[in-house]
Amino acid sequence: MASKLLIVESPGKVKKLSQILGPDWLVKASMGHIRELANDGEDSLGFDLGENSVRCRFVARGSRGKETIQTLRSAVKQVKTVVLATDYDREGETIAWHIQQALNLKQPQRVVYSEITPAAVQQAIAQPRAIDLNLVHSGLCRTVLDKLVGYRGSPLLWQLHNGAKSMGRVQSATLHILCERERQIQAFVPQDYWSVFVDYCLDNGTGFRAYYRGSAATDAPAELPTDTSDDAAQPNDGQTPESTRVTSEAEANRLVQLAQQHPHRVLSVEGKTVSRTPPPPFVTASLQQAAGSRLRFSPEKTMQVAQSLYEAGLITYMRTDSVALSPEFCAQARQWLEEHDPENVPQRVTRHRQRQGSQEAHEAIRPTDVYRPSRELRQELPQDQFELYVLIWKRAMASQCQAARLRQTQILTQSGPVIWQAKGQVIQFPGYSRYWNNLSSDTVLPTVTVGQSLTLQHAAHEQKQTQPPPRYSEPKLVQVMERKGIGRPSTYAPTIQTLKQRLYVEVQKGHLQPTNLGLEVDRFLQAALPELLEAEFTAQMEQVLDQIAAGQQQWEAYLTRWNRDYFAPALLKARQVIPQYLTTAPAPTAASIRSDKEHSLSRTRCPQCQNYLAKIPSAKVKKKYFLKCVNGCDQVLFWSDRDRRWEAPHSQVAPPATLTSYRCPVCQQPLEIYTYEKAGQTKQLLRCSNANARRDKAHQDIVFFATARGWWNPKLGELPPEPPSS
Repeated sequence: MASKLLIVESPGKVKKLSQILGPDWLVKASMGHIRELANDGEDSLGFDLGENSVRCRFVARGSRGKETIQTLRSAVKQVKTVVLATDYDREGETIAWHIQQALNLKQPQRVVYSEITPAAVQQAIAQPRAIDLNLVHSGLCRTVLDKLVGYRGSPLLWQLHNGAKSMGRVQSATLHILCERERQIQAFVPQDYWSVFVDYCLDNGTGFRAYYRGSAATDAPAELPTDTSDDAAQPNDGQTPESTRVTSEAEANRLVQLAQQHPHRVLSVEGKTVSRTPPPPFVTASLQQAAGSRLRFSPEKTMQVAQSLYEAGLITYMRTDSVALSPEFCAQARQWLEEHDPENVPQRVTRHRQRQGSQEAHEAIRPTDVYRPSRELRQELPQDQFELYVLIWKRAMASQCQAARLRQTQILTQSGPVIWQAKGQVIQFPGYSRYWNNLSSDTVLPTVTVGQSLTLQHAAHEQKQTQPPPRYSEPKLVQVMERKGIGRPSTYAPTIQTLKQRLYVEVQKGHLQPTNLGLEVDRFLQAALPELLEAEFTAQMEQVLDQIAAGQQQWEAYLTRWNRDYFAPALLKARQVIPQYLTTAPAPTAASIRSDKEHSLSRTRCPQCQNYLAKIPSAKVKKKYFLKCVNGCDQVLFWSDRDRRWEAPHSQVAPPATLTSYRCPVCQQPLEIYTYEKAGQTKQLLRCSNANARRDKAHQDIVFFATARGWWNPKLGELPPEPPSS
């Protein structure tokens, strides 16, 4: 009989923690947050703002929250000791406090660990502490702040009658970044320019290309650039070298003629060795960026896969902004290098600068055991988990290696008054790049001497055109959010997902493009609440939340003062802006709607208002889009292959579900057999029979697939055979 209860957030951790702790422990999951602010009171905020106080009213988070609270209360009655082991961050501390309040726990023990391994968990259990109320207050302040902005700001958007649903403190600032870039693209005027070059042929059969550098009369020879580490660089980035830009074809032709009329000689040869320092280990933002560029994962998928690796005990906690690594890991990594790559063992490991405001008590994202054989893991893990694990392993190992050494060379040549330049780079020692390659491939220049005559083989120019700034990919947007201080590691992926769900942005060719709706929302907020769109304004609020977490500021006093001094007056001013904005803002036209891919019109009319329905892209339907009325009545139609026509959802009658005796691991409702078609075959799976609960995040992994051996789930394993019905 268990005498101790460990409460964690995710049900995916229960099995492994139970194995680690043994029979004395009962392990239960809260499935994330169990309470939320009520939707009562003024503006349904669920809290009251006093002069210097905030009175919050919390309720169970839906039916799942109520059931979880009842389950945990029953578990508490069975044990003598309750230990709260929610996640290792500010949100996890707040969830622990909510559990304490909901279960009326007097003095629960709080433990934290950054990896689910026997050593880390046992060490955490041996060092319990009290709940850190400073972290809780910071979490509560964020919750109240975000609801205050969302619930009092969003009604302003509803008066536009364009389908806009919400605004938010982090959401709107992020949308503004995308809209500003889109406006730059729309305003961009391309300009022609020419790149001029010469090709040389040497006596030994080798040769090289040099690009126009400038005039000998006005331009001094350039020094070799100092190499700087650019973690965003990718191997073989494919960028073509260019000359100093020439802005007219006549000038380009003149330079080619000068090259053909004058002899060429070597003016100078310079070379130097530079070092590239190892990149730091992953934090949340850099993991999302790397997984996006190298694995084509969205930030949301990256975090889901990383969560699975963390729950399996393979990596440390994946929501972190610290690049610190434990001494134990550094020692293990050094030992691995000494055994497998001794020439890459550094005399002193590179120390990476922490980002301002990062939680240095946390660790970076790293493998828990560098010795786990990849052959074994490839068999155990799904493909996406294995690929992300390898990415994390390589980056962590690279951070412990020697710097890479590059030999950079520059040759300047001259023909008459014109200077030409050739650059080369050769990797002398790969160092960390054996594990994390962000170096461009070698460009080898032949050996030449100063004053040497050169044979011109070819002189030409290539017409090019300036390009507009690119739209942001999801990983690049995360990088910008981190650099500007908008949000925190736990908010990057959900913020981008919200923008997509609200139809404020769409993904086009791997990049985020604001829709007409998103641009209009941003344009209105620029007129109504411009400060909330400024990255600096939002970042300053994040810094205050950090100060509250450090115990340097009182959260209720800050929030009431912020509302009194800024937000309430700003809302009053914004309401006065609306009438003027509605009279001056351009009304959406059919042409503007049609120009938006997400709102391109079909030839099918709405059965209610007879306007043409818009095509809304969706990966979840067979035709890759469904039809929706965007003129206010919100009619939705789906394509029926059987009837070969568009039908409303209620006209597609699903066969009755077959209930089983199995229970949902999350809400204990019966699991049902769901039949579906895939690739022309009829297939079955088990899912929760509670249709409303299936929308919860906690249910997203509760699906058991039919296999030859029975029902199987990637995380929870196989279900035992169902007992025969009596």
